[in-house]
Amino acid sequence: MITPAVLISGVASLLLSTSNRLGRSTDRVRNVTARFKVLVTAQGQQEPLARQEKRLIIAQLPQLSRRTRYLQRAMQSLYLSVAFLVLDSVWLGISTIVGVNSGMLPVGLAVLGAASLAYATLLLSFEARLSAMTTREEMRFLEMLGMYYAGLYADQDDELTGQVPPR
Repeated sequence: MITPAVLISGVASLLLSTSNRLGRSTDRVRNVTARFKVLVTAQGQQEPLARQEKRLIIAQLPQLSRRTRYLQRAMQSLYLSVAFLVLDSVWLGISTIVGVNSGMLPVGLAVLGAASLAYATLLLSFEARLSAMTTREEMRFLEMLGMYYAGLYADQDDELTGQVPPR
């Protein structure tokens, strides 16, 4: 069996990265909200593809909310895992010092800690899938925006060179 101390170190690393992911997800919600507030103004509605961008934002908000919930649950599960693993270590230490046979309790605590860790990693994988999905949606929108601007520049280039595009 892997010692609880090694697992605690691994869980601590996951907690740090999950905390960063949660912060980035929260920042993303704030940025999307700010962008949406701009798009609903009279000036924002004049921007190219403003309607499509508003639709994209509205479609992404539930996904961003789910991502945040997955990350919060994963962090709770990781903290629970640390608690079980620390309790396991403390129990092993006390039972060794006192000379008491602790029976199956340390094994049970370690299994609970590992199960909490496994649940957290499942949640993190679900969150990563949602993150990739929203990124793909944004990339598709950026491609549309790029095509829009490429079309504008193509017309300007044709006017500057005096060439008329074939129709």
